[in-house]
Amino acid sequence: MAPYALKRRKLGHNGSPVLLSTSMEEPNGFSKISGNGQSTAKTSQLDISAGSMYKSNLFKLQMDELLAELRPSYKRRMVKAEKALHKLKRLIEAIPTRDPLPIIDAEKELFQVKKTVIPFPEPKPKKDTKYTLSYSQPANINIVGSYALKTVVTGVEPIEIDMAVTMPSHIFQEKDFLNYRYFHKRAFYLACIAAGLQSDSNCTFNLSYIHQNDNPLEPILLVKPSSDGGEDDFSSSKCLIKVMLSAEKALFPLSKTLPNKNCVRTKEDKAVSTDVPPKPTPLYNATLRMECLTAEYLKFLHKSTMEAEGFKDACLLGAIWLRRRGFSSSLSKGGFGSFEFAYMMALLLQGGGPKGKPVLSLGYSSYQLFKALLQFLSSRNLIQIPFFSDVEDLKTLKINGPIYFDGDRGINVLFKTTPWSYKLLQHEAKMTLKVLNSSLFNQFDPSFISNINKPLQRFDELFRVPITRSPSLSPHQLDFVEPIAEFCTTLHQTLSRGLGDRVDLISLGVPPLGDWPTTSSVPPPQFGSTIQVGLLLNPEHSDRTVDHGPPAEDKKAATVFRKFWGDKAELRKFKDGSILESLIWSNKSVENSIPQQVVHHIIRRHAGQECAANIDFPANDFGQFIQDHLSSQSNTLVAFQQLNIAYEDLEKKIRALEGLPLQIRTILPASPELRYASISSPLSSSSQLDPSPVDVVVQFEGSSRWPDSIPAIQRTKIAFLLKIGQLLESSTSGVSSRLCLENAASSSLNSSFLTVSLSSPTPASFNLRIHHDHELTLLSRELAAPLSLPDRTTTALALSSHKRAFLHTPTHTSAVRTLATRFPPLSSSIRLLKKWFASHLLIPHFSPELIELFAIRSFVEPYPWSVPGSFRTAFLRTLSFIAKWDWQAEPLIINLSSGEDGFTPSEIDAINTRFEAWRKIDPAMNRVATFVASNLDPEGIAWTDGKPSKVVAARLTSLARAACQVVESQGLDLDAKALFAADLTEYDFVIWLNPTFVRGSQGPSQANGKKKSTYKNLQVQLQQSPDPDVAMLGYDPVREFFEELEKLYGDSVLLFHNLEADAEPVFAGVWNPATGKRAWRVNLGYSSMPVVGDSDEETQVCINKRAVLNEMARLGGDLVLRIESREKVGNS
Repeated sequence: MAPYALKRRKLGHNGSPVLLSTSMEEPNGFSKISGNGQSTAKTSQLDISAGSMYKSNLFKLQMDELLAELRPSYKRRMVKAEKALHKLKRLIEAIPTRDPLPIIDAEKELFQVKKTVIPFPEPKPKKDTKYTLSYSQPANINIVGSYALKTVVTGVEPIEIDMAVTMPSHIFQEKDFLNYRYFHKRAFYLACIAAGLQSDSNCTFNLSYIHQNDNPLEPILLVKPSSDGGEDDFSSSKCLIKVMLSAEKALFPLSKTLPNKNCVRTKEDKAVSTDVPPKPTPLYNATLRMECLTAEYLKFLHKSTMEAEGFKDACLLGAIWLRRRGFSSSLSKGGFGSFEFAYMMALLLQGGGPKGKPVLSLGYSSYQLFKALLQFLSSRNLIQIPFFSDVEDLKTLKINGPIYFDGDRGINVLFKTTPWSYKLLQHEAKMTLKVLNSSLFNQFDPSFISNINKPLQRFDELFRVPITRSPSLSPHQLDFVEPIAEFCTTLHQTLSRGLGDRVDLISLGVPPLGDWPTTSSVPPPQFGSTIQVGLLLNPEHSDRTVDHGPPAEDKKAATVFRKFWGDKAELRKFKDGSILESLIWSNKSVENSIPQQVVHHIIRRHAGQECAANIDFPANDFGQFIQDHLSSQSNTLVAFQQLNIAYEDLEKKIRALEGLPLQIRTILPASPELRYASISSPLSSSSQLDPSPVDVVVQFEGSSRWPDSIPAIQRTKIAFLLKIGQLLESSTSGVSSRLCLENAASSSLNSSFLTVSLSSPTPASFNLRIHHDHELTLLSRELAAPLSLPDRTTTALALSSHKRAFLHTPTHTSAVRTLATRFPPLSSSIRLLKKWFASHLLIPHFSPELIELFAIRSFVEPYPWSVPGSFRTAFLRTLSFIAKWDWQAEPLIINLSSGEDGFTPSEIDAINTRFEAWRKIDPAMNRVATFVASNLDPEGIAWTDGKPSKVVAARLTSLARAACQVVESQGLDLDAKALFAADLTEYDFVIWLNPTFVRGSQGPSQANGKKKSTYKNLQVQLQQSPDPDVAMLGYDPVREFFEELEKLYGDSVLLFHNLEADAEPVFAGVWNPATGKRAWRVNLGYSSMPVVGDSDEETQVCINKRAVLNEMARLGGDLVLRIESREKVGNS
């Protein structure tokens, strides 16, 4: 879309852009500033090439397309709105003058006109106030803000058009800047406009009051369309009009409204000695100064658009960036919006650097201006080191918030920005710069497209605190700190001190102030509503159980410490001999994490028991889906500790064996349990009664005595395993072993493993498999030789299986073990994600390693967010990624290395080339539907070759999108169970299983508490086995039944199961569409039945569903309770 060519607009006599002049000839443009304000657009060649500027040509194209889409069509869309603006201007200019009246008379007079109420801010003027209120025609009426500058951003939200009505100076007095007098007169002026418009029969607009940027000092008039389809209905423009008031620039001296001055005098101030200056009122003063600078801002920003060619587009980028992150100029949304972004950028184009030189160059492109401002925001801590431009006597000013002071206009640009919102703004700027500075991954979507303002995915901990009135807050606080704002400030300071280095960031979400009718008074503070608090945890310190305070000798510091912490503080002596004030927290709580315990205590201590009792931690019930879960992140690996101790003990025992023909080179873990990633906790009291042995890979040193054929190598492995088992049993007590055979039908696959059971010090079982690297060479050589198609398929399958079992799985396990210690929430997030897959019957179609890679991505590539500090946050982010991932057109590339430099650009290009090659080789995605590569598996198919199919992958995407919709619709009231509830009605049939035979259930047992098999042949095997426990290790009849069904009916039915979910065990199936009505032929591969064809001569058949289901029931025997079919299975 080509950018809209701007028209030029006439100027008033004072040189300011008068957008709604009397002639109204060209309402959509600006003219060049003449006279003293003359400027021309400067165009210069960029000093940086497009390639280095944008990192890639694709990113530049995406930026250009985004900017084109952000600009609204002013000609088509805003025609109705322009007409409404013209009419609104005429109606305001026609409002009659009102003579000065005392306050009580002014209120009565306006109330008689459509019952209009004056929106006085608190504190309201007293009835006996001596000054009067009056109304005169405006000095001028201008359109200001982003609409006037043509920096409006289109989107879901309506466009806001700011109409500034400048009040005449003669209705004010010299001292009106004191004690709210200006704001009281301003409120009356606004009420006169509201009354005048409502009393005019030609006015069909809907009017209401609203606070400008949620600042209670600045009520304005909100004009909405009538939606009646009339001439003045501007609903089609999808916009709102805000009638805001302003004052002339010279109304009050600049020196009176500086942030170090006091403009709210009280009786206490008069009683205090004149040697003690009154407390400054910076927020009050800045609001007053803003009222006088409305036209000045427009001229200043307009000058920047003329001087810097990229300024407008940079404003558009800043606006969409802020919107995606939930920031705006409103006090309730951070106090930093598109206006502050544009204003600060314009200031940095004029100065701010060393010796007053500009920080930004006028020749910068829009992207360079945007990125440079993010760098300024992220690198400058304006709270600790305030920035003052062209002013010297304010350098010692200290306020609770950031300071970027514009000396020319006498105002702090960030006066509305709270400390917590500024830190969040800095955090988001840093995250975006990390993305933009990376050339390896997608930069565009995380920076400008992704919606970051999702609390459950944005923050690691969330809780809601009820708003209560602070006991220390006076009815009319100095500096007009609104009661809720005062409560938030106190809450933030208390939480910051109490949580300390446990958190990296604390963010407060304040409920916005809505509009209200012109016939009602200003709504009172919303005591009883809640403040949303979000925490970004520091995983290194968040679960610290002991906090060290000051030493006992420091009486003053110890007193302060005990005063803050109350009875929680206690004096303790530590091993190094120090005696310190201390805090002890519990890391064994199932419900409350340590940060939650800290929050409860300090709020109960400083806000009262009632406030603490009503603290709500939403979406705090995800831990119920993780077996033996503790809320403490530091305890996530404890459930696997005993198994790892047993594994280390086994490794020592094997390495200590004497009498082996070859020395052992490596012993590597190769199981989810040994990488902290299994759904159930191994060796726990609530775990399975007969846990499956965990896999371990043993590799001997190289030797020329190994045979040179694969079958001979397999027999040699058997001999080695028997020798290991014999030596273990003879050299160590409490060890039993059993040789097991596998893959008997293939001579190329691994044929044996050794099951070793340890009874002490920790009971555990392991499956040992031997890796011989010469197998890989032989299989590769065989595959390269001329083979028939069946032999080639068998050899390729054997080669893939060998790589997966002996190369990919051990290296993957080692990498995940490292990452699990680096990221404490990773283990729980993997287990939770696997539980979600199991709950939706997807587990049999996705390898455990693939699910783990999905979860790991949220930690190693977390952008646009930071690294998650809780498993719930990581889980929801992973679902969000799966829902958006276009696996048909995009590969998934994950860095599993411990550092940040896991890939080079050439490696990324090579992976993308392999992905494109697979799509050309297999366009129907019959073999590789999803392509997931890592630095350990650049081929990208180790975990996706054959499974999942494209049907199952599409099912995964659909389920993830449905889950994200539930999260978005329920918000902070999210019920975690809704995400794990499976819908079985979508399957063609469901086989309900007898839970008695499902692993982990309590089946029939003997007197000694051990399970007794129902089947006679299994009882005989147990009786004949020297060690019944070893004989039954890993035996799972239900899973073997499922595998048998897949082998028999895999071409006809797509089968699913939920055996690892906390639900009634079921198999579910979907009939293959290819088994529907078709022409009869021999060897169809499934039980068929004749059906009526399209013609009498044609014989057609379809799968005999009833017969197939009956066969499944017969094969399952007592394992099957019942089979439910969602459609008729008879003749059809």
